[in-house]
Amino acid sequence: MISKRFLQLFVLVLTLLGVFIAIMRHEQTQIPFLSNNKKDVWMVEARVDFKAQKNRPITVSLSLPEDTLGYKLYFEQSVSAGYGFSMVQKDGIKRGEWSIRQAQGKQTLYYKAQIVQDFSNDLPLKKVESELHIKDEILWSASEQIAANEIIDLAYAKSSNNITFTRELIKILTDMQTRKDGSLLLLKREYINVLSKLLSDAGVLHRISLALELEDARRNQSLTSVIEVLDKDEWVLFDPNNALQEEDKNFFLWTRGGKSLIEIQGGSNATVNFSMVKQSMPALELAQAHFDESGFGIFSIHRLPIEEQSLFKILLLLPIGALITVFMRLIIGIKTSGTFMPVLIAMAFLQTSLFLGLLNFVVLVAIGLILRSYLSNLNLLLVSRIATIIVIVIFLVAFMTLVGYELGFNTGMSVAFFPIIILAWTIERMSILWEEEGAKEVLTQGSGSLLVAVLAYMAMVNGYVAHLCFNFPELHLIVIALMILMGRYTGYRLLELRRFREFKNS
Repeated sequence: MISKRFLQLFVLVLTLLGVFIAIMRHEQTQIPFLSNNKKDVWMVEARVDFKAQKNRPITVSLSLPEDTLGYKLYFEQSVSAGYGFSMVQKDGIKRGEWSIRQAQGKQTLYYKAQIVQDFSNDLPLKKVESELHIKDEILWSASEQIAANEIIDLAYAKSSNNITFTRELIKILTDMQTRKDGSLLLLKREYINVLSKLLSDAGVLHRISLALELEDARRNQSLTSVIEVLDKDEWVLFDPNNALQEEDKNFFLWTRGGKSLIEIQGGSNATVNFSMVKQSMPALELAQAHFDESGFGIFSIHRLPIEEQSLFKILLLLPIGALITVFMRLIIGIKTSGTFMPVLIAMAFLQTSLFLGLLNFVVLVAIGLILRSYLSNLNLLLVSRIATIIVIVIFLVAFMTLVGYELGFNTGMSVAFFPIIILAWTIERMSILWEEEGAKEVLTQGSGSLLVAVLAYMAMVNGYVAHLCFNFPELHLIVIALMILMGRYTGYRLLELRRFREFKNS
């Protein structure tokens, strides 16, 4: 005999296990708990234009993006008629390479990516090497060195760490750019290179990267140079023109550490332009398109063929119908015809509208009871009687389908999903019940079955419930735990409390 304490512990373990696995699946696969969750998706297109040199093999290498802070790469595609295309890793940088034996005239290649905003995604930290700094080709003159030291000292005095130092340094330089007299350092040099040189002189680990500033419905955009500063094992991105960190998340890092954006052999005059558009897509659809090849990605119903998925989408709703039936029978005290006949009726309702399903069920059972009363006069054996009822039910289904078709109702589909054998047994059980206990009991159990079936249908047809059952099947462990708890209930049913009304009035 299992003790009560052990049973409670077992139920608790089942519940916690179901919740834990569901959370782990959510974390790994990014399947949302809410079915209506949506994410912002950027469709980005890089267009490469160049002129092919006649009768020469051509190789075009374009630096490609990877997952970065605030964004996750979900889909990549190359459109390049006649070209071979591969993604390779060179010096730790992901690049796309197009190749063709011969081409002539102006050529256009396309790279498309689907980028999803994901602020939980951490920026990968790569090994800090000297090559991550821009190779300083700037040599200060004596007067320039004095100016540079003054700027560094001023920014240092107003800062407390590498992040605030960089911010103050950018403010000083941008202010110098707006003044008419300008700055000695910026007269003959690019702003980004001067900023990098000053950071190097101050001993701040940094790198110049190229980022795409995302704006909806923009075309023919170029990459923007940004500064990444290393602070406590974390790369922090700055817009060098306004001293803003990546607070608004509008910069998507395309290539990092000063690596070349495009390299070409066998061609000339290469240019790269970017176009982008912002969309909103269901988070579930994105998660299904990006399952990993390990862990929950492998053990997922979404990997099955669509036909099998459709089957499981219905089967995984059965435990919910069973839970409703257990609750209504054991706790409320509703009488039903057959233990789980209401679940089967509710499953039939899922394939059709509720009204037509109820109409079909009532008509089928009513006609079946009338014909069954005639068969009882023939004194047939049980097997023969049930087999005859099955055939009669099939004829009734066919007849109702034809009538419905002529009247313009789609009743054929709805009645076809009713379990014929179960319907035959239901008619047989109700007929016997009618003979033994009368019509009142038949109406009580029949209406109880329909009530429970409707409640189960309403729970199973709920989009949120269907989403959780299909995408997080481990939550059925909680359903099992609840049914075990209700199975141990030995108290009064709620409907039985009516018997004590007289005590209340006395």
